[in-house]
Amino acid sequence: MAKKGKAKNTKNKAKHSKLMAQKKNRLVSEKELRKIRLKEIIAKSK
Repeated sequence: MAKKGKAKNTKNKAKHSKLMAQKKNRLVSEKELRKIRLKEIIAKSK
């Protein structure tokens, strides 16, 4: 017999993967910002 009702756990999975992608993108952009700031500080100190 087939299940009745909504498919289980599909909305939550989609939401979780979306949030994890956002987190990954944020970390990458923060890493880039850190590199740029360090380069500016090094350039000022020379």
